[in-house]
Amino acid sequence: MTERSESERHAWAQRPWIMAGVGASGGLLVHFLTDHLSYYPVPTPETVLRQAGAAGVAIATVSFLITADRKRIGWAAAFAVAWGLIMGLVGYSTGAYNRGGDLVEFPFLSGLLAIAVASPLFQTLRDEGQRSLPYAQVHRYAWTDAIIGGASLAFTGLTFLLAFLLASLFDAIGISLLKDLIDEGWFDWMLAGAAFGAASAVLREKDPLLGTLQRLVMLVFSVLAPVLAGALAIYLVALPATGFAGLWKSGLPETPLLLSTAAFAVVFLNAIIGDSPDDRSGGKLWRITEGVLLFAVLPLGALALVSMGMRVNQYGWTPERLWGVIACIVAIAYGAAAWLAGIRGRGAFDVPLRESQKWLAVGLCGLALFLALPIVDFGTISARSQLARLQAGKVKASEFDWAAMAFDFGPSGREALKRMSKTSPKGLREMASSALESDTRFSTAVATETVEQSQTIDERLRVMPVGSTVTPELRNAIVNSRGCLVATCAVTIVSADEAVVAGRNFPGGDAIIQNHFVRNAKGDWQMVTGEVGSPDNRADLATADIEIRTKTYRQLFVDGKRVGPPFE
Repeated sequence: MTERSESERHAWAQRPWIMAGVGASGGLLVHFLTDHLSYYPVPTPETVLRQAGAAGVAIATVSFLITADRKRIGWAAAFAVAWGLIMGLVGYSTGAYNRGGDLVEFPFLSGLLAIAVASPLFQTLRDEGQRSLPYAQVHRYAWTDAIIGGASLAFTGLTFLLAFLLASLFDAIGISLLKDLIDEGWFDWMLAGAAFGAASAVLREKDPLLGTLQRLVMLVFSVLAPVLAGALAIYLVALPATGFAGLWKSGLPETPLLLSTAAFAVVFLNAIIGDSPDDRSGGKLWRITEGVLLFAVLPLGALALVSMGMRVNQYGWTPERLWGVIACIVAIAYGAAAWLAGIRGRGAFDVPLRESQKWLAVGLCGLALFLALPIVDFGTISARSQLARLQAGKVKASEFDWAAMAFDFGPSGREALKRMSKTSPKGLREMASSALESDTRFSTAVATETVEQSQTIDERLRVMPVGSTVTPELRNAIVNSRGCLVATCAVTIVSADEAVVAGRNFPGGDAIIQNHFVRNAKGDWQMVTGEVGSPDNRADLATADIEIRTKTYRQLFVDGKRVGPPFE
């Protein structure tokens, strides 16, 4: 893969310019597709479509820049266009799925994973010209693609830094052309694409340098591998003795933590064993390190699956937990393959492990692509699970995630809310309707909280003087002010057109909130002031003495206008 004749190199001498042009063109097209989009209050169908198109163009461009080679360049173009179309479809289905219009959700990320795995497989098939996947070639392409991508991103950032420096330098002497260009979106996208394309082309042409960078990265990882192996050995030995309960109560997200550790173990193990048996480092330390990393992936994946199972049992299914279970299964599959390789090969486990990892990569690519496409609806599963918990009384209506039903579970979640708004008891109907009518997650939380408050405020409202009544209009004004969200609040009726409410905005809060309401000429109650009282007042509003006092004070006036705060 790294050997080319001088004539081939000379014939491809214009590659950096060609790739810079491809990157700049792709960046310009992305700008045109994303310019002046409407996101608020919710993205329009046109916005979602144009975002998906931009994502497809960007991915096709980057895929071509990373995988293109003088040998069968048409294959690289077809590969890039195919993935651009696929990811455009995935982006559109993801953006249209939820009301927020977000493209970068788990299906989209799964598609990106599929591309990352498919690229070295494609490059190997392209070079071989047949259905052959030599592990050494696949492994080398996987590492070099990652290095080129990371280094090209770094070069792009450096290019922008230099552009800003030069723009400021020329602007200081009155030449603002470059500064004005940087302020234009189309120029920034073109510059980013051109810089990335040129950097990727230069690196791809410098095979000796690329090989050196790969060996350097592998060396760094192999040096860190014994540290990780030692820590994992201590952890796995100590875990049964310390008990598993501490892991679940650590306050950290257990499943991502365990899966990330398993991923590092796989990466470091591959860094040690290299492309072939000749690449394995000698020495007892490395054999022990390999053995620990080989053993650790399976128990880490199993622990992550147990952790996720406990979370599902406590809180039900959500799309994130479904994706988490799939990630756990993938980790367990890699761990099982490692154990089988160790059993079959013993000291020479690396030979069967490489072969199994190659086919696991093919399977992972297919699985990631399948999950990215709009075939399996995780929202339907999640909506059914959460509704079942609500109907079974496992979660209170006030603690139910209405925003997730409206924004995260797709059409199934919204259909469930529509049914609830028509057939459920009054309180649930009102909350479901509020969630459906909200434009954002925050407004959904506010709306459902206001509905809950209106249903329970009578239990918490202390009315003074004793015997006074709160009219429905005043009650609604107090609810909408959100000044009586928790605990007891006290409303003092000053007159038929004036009232003052004292309450707290969170349980156990020190500060008492004062809201002053008056009735306007139309008969509507309005809050005219809302102020925090003494910050250390811990009085119990259910029993405290509450009164309204008339006080006199002195105030500075200048030319008949008040100046500054009053003083005693």
